[in-house]
Amino acid sequence: MSATLKPYLNAVRATLTATMCLENFSSQIVERHNKPEVEVRSSKELLLTPVIVSRNEKEKVLVEGSVNSMRVSIAIKQADEIEKILCHKFMRFMMMRADNFFILRRKPVEGYDISFLITNFHTEQMFKHKLVDFVIQFMEDIDKEISEMKLTVNARARICAEEYLKNF
Repeated sequence: MSATLKPYLNAVRATLTATMCLENFSSQIVERHNKPEVEVRSSKELLLTPVIVSRNEKEKVLVEGSVNSMRVSIAIKQADEIEKILCHKFMRFMMMRADNFFILRRKPVEGYDISFLITNFHTEQMFKHKLVDFVIQFMEDIDKEISEMKLTVNARARICAEEYLKNF
């Protein structure tokens, strides 16, 4: 982990840990309903102030909390056009398999690349610190994955160009 990434991830970890005090809370409008308030937004008093932890203008995390759920949206660094394409394709691949990832949302929040929805049921079934570790590990690994994919694409492009130019 780089020296500039560590304080950023520590700030995200502290924010996630502080926001993850979720409890079971039934709807105030419909009896016997329990929906994530961060998604429904039916009562302002049940929502926490959204927090943005930003490393730079392109790389940031939005943490929205409520009494029974929290939504974590991540904007991933995309320096050039290749990284934008790779990130978009990889996120689309992940979101199509959202059923296999219990906390992954199918659609990200506007302006972000991927979103996770953690409800009180997730915190009851799983360890809270493991959920936080998963999000942090995901943030670390996604940068590595996109960098590796970019290197692979560039290497393949170089080989294709060499083979093509051998004919001339």
